[in-house]
Amino acid sequence: MTAAVMAACVQVHAQNTLAKEFKSTGNGNPISSNVFCADPTALEYNGRLYVYGTNDHQEFLANGKKGDNTYGNIKSIVIFSTVDMVNWTFHGTIDTKKICSGWVTNPWYQSFGVSWAPSVTWRTTADGTDEFFLYFCNSSHGVGVLKANSPVGPWKSPLNKLLIHYDSPGAFPMGSSANFDPGVVVDDNGVGWISFGGLNDNGQILPDNARIAKLKSSMTELDGKAVRIPAPYHFEANELNVIGGKYVYTYCSHWSRNDAEWNTYKSEKGISASIPGGGTMCYMVSDNPTDPDSWVYKGAYGPGVAGNNHSHLQKFKGNYYHIYHNHGSVLLDEMKKAGAVDASAGDYRSICVNKATVSESSATVNTVTLDIEGCEAVGTLNPYELQEMETMATCGGISYEDFSNVKKNTRISTLGNDASSTLQVRMSENSWTYVRNVDFGANGASKIMLRAKGQGTVEIRIGRKAVKASATFNVSSDDMTDYVVDVDPSKFTGKKNLYFVVSSGTDLYIDAWQANDATTGIHNVERGEPVQRQFFDLSGRRVTDSRQHRGIVIEQYTDGNGVKHSRKRL
Repeated sequence: MTAAVMAACVQVHAQNTLAKEFKSTGNGNPISSNVFCADPTALEYNGRLYVYGTNDHQEFLANGKKGDNTYGNIKSIVIFSTVDMVNWTFHGTIDTKKICSGWVTNPWYQSFGVSWAPSVTWRTTADGTDEFFLYFCNSSHGVGVLKANSPVGPWKSPLNKLLIHYDSPGAFPMGSSANFDPGVVVDDNGVGWISFGGLNDNGQILPDNARIAKLKSSMTELDGKAVRIPAPYHFEANELNVIGGKYVYTYCSHWSRNDAEWNTYKSEKGISASIPGGGTMCYMVSDNPTDPDSWVYKGAYGPGVAGNNHSHLQKFKGNYYHIYHNHGSVLLDEMKKAGAVDASAGDYRSICVNKATVSESSATVNTVTLDIEGCEAVGTLNPYELQEMETMATCGGISYEDFSNVKKNTRISTLGNDASSTLQVRMSENSWTYVRNVDFGANGASKIMLRAKGQGTVEIRIGRKAVKASATFNVSSDDMTDYVVDVDPSKFTGKKNLYFVVSSGTDLYIDAWQANDATTGIHNVERGEPVQRQFFDLSGRRVTDSRQHRGIVIEQYTDGNGVKHSRKRL
């Protein structure tokens, strides 16, 4: 056998023994290859897109990875973010059950039960403070609200009960339509608005089950009575945008249709839009949201998916995106084919993204094409900044653990849903992560740091899984340690796709990685020169006093030998 053939056989063997991928390395959808999530909403902040969703994965685990998703165990909200639309950072979950544990229990319908279908927005106050507000539906009973000063928290409940419930002015009374699926926006004048409602459509073209209300300046109280949005075929999945100075309301349609009824509606309203298909995402436009007669139906823009539909329209880096969920055909079905989950598992959803075409001058949204390929990159990943190991395009055989919440002397996370704001990636032999479009620049990298603990070997492979390692880290420590290796700058130059592969070992925990530019060299600290330390929160904002900061911070410092380090700490 020739050396070339032997090498090829070794590579094929390595390829086949690596953990199974359920999301192809060539596809952008879904955004997560190992976390089920749905009902997306989003915001842009400091050049990063944050996506929030219903934590279907919590139900998936509670059901033993089998059976149908009945949504009753979902008491948290997931957070992902991206800078380039191809690599996504999993920030963990917002533990709504814990945050809302102090809510009233009487009347029962104002208390906390579950957290589905979030909607998020943010603003900068007059004193320069950034405030983030996240609204979620508490089953069909109403809408709760959380508040934070960072897109990843820590989140608090500003109220001791639901913001919107059966007794709210203009809301639906008990036994009628659902006060759920909130959609929120802050308009160009700094005024907050919230939409909600759905179900109980009775097959009518105008079921009268959608509402919108103005929010007071606190963003945690309605400013007056909620009013009707006359949305044709309205079912659920409300969201709001302001585009070109106009209010744009999006929603999922129900499935009953009558052509004669639609033609009459078109004639009365003077519109030309075609009748929407069942379960499609539709939209309406208004100049005055509290005037029901001002809302104009513009048509359907989001194709239907199997089961219910829920999406958000978001602008990021000059492009509009349709962020939606898919009912298992992307991720769950692939897991079933591989025998990774029980065949009975059903309706565990995945968040996907495709580009949308929007005319801002006319507030017109063209029909979106849904595909598994996803979006083109709108930037590159900077390896010279600290990169969380939870940032990836896809992966195989990994899991997430909260390193501040694992019981001592056990391997059991006390969180219960495999995620939090303080994450590390758990990997074993043959597991891997994949990062796309890493730009090492013209000079390349001379060193790479991997922050890890455990016993084993981690390799960086460039371009393909089954190639010789271009960097190797021999990990052997009980605590998180920065392992720094020298690398060949000629290999780590320009744009590269990287695989982080565990070639040996069990229960390795990896926190982050970072490269050092070949032109930078090692900074020699002169005697008496102070050690440099800086602290940042998980959104990248500088923390001036880490002792007063609640939660996790990123500490960046230079040690006495001039070596730069980055690490998480509480």
